[in-house]
Parts: sequence; structure tokens; C-alpha cells
Amino acid sequence: QVQLVESGGGLVQAGGSLRLSCAASGRTISIYAMGWFRQAPGKEREFVAGISMSGVNTRYADSVKGRFTISRDNAKNTIYLQMNSLKPEDTAVYYCAATRQAPITMANSMYDYWGQGAQVTVSS
Repeated sequence: QVQLVESGGGLVQAGGSLRLSCAASGRTISIYAMGWFRQAPGKEREFVAGISMSGVNTRYADSVKGRFTISRDNAKNTIYLQMNSLKPEDTAVYYCAATRQAPITMANSMYDYWGQGAQVTVSS
């Protein structure tokens, strides 16, 4: 069992930056590929970024490519999402998730563990 807790959300103006963290406990995350998802009001949860177990491979949604960076520190059992050049349409609850699937999958259903979410609000 893996417990995931997100932090670092908040309110930021358009063009600003935020860094989300996801701290894991219960098991080492080194055996899991990890992902970030988001869900805006009235919309389905969508894939944002994923990172392989080793951290060598990453994958991004087209909407965030070039602005967001996913990373992981297996020694700290933590993953991160650096979000730059934020836009109002990035406003959502952001979730981290863990999966044993490889390669990196964008499908919600393939992730086994989820955090409780962190609100990110970008004002125009």
C-alpha cells in the first residue's frame, strides 16, 4: 500500500509558477512509474505528465509540454511538478498517482494509488 500526499498548490497570476510535491509513504516509489493528473470543474480527470521508475523517461500532455516539468527523487520518496508560464486554463485540482505499468501510461484506470489532490488556481 502506498499513501500519496500532494502539497504546493495555491493561487497564482497568469504567467507565474508553482511547484507541486507528492510525498509517498508506506512503500518505496522506486518500483512505480508516477503520474500527475488534473481535474477542472465539470471536466474529466486528465493526464498531465508521467515519469518512469528510474526517472529517465517522461511524457507530457500536449497542453503542458514545454511549460511543465515532472521529476522524482526516489531517495526522498517524492515526485515534483514544476509548472511555469501558468494559464487560467491550468486551474484544476492536481493529483499524483502511482502505477506498476510500464511504459508510462496516460490512462487513469491503470494507476493503482492516488493522492487527495491539491488545488491550483490561476487568475487572469
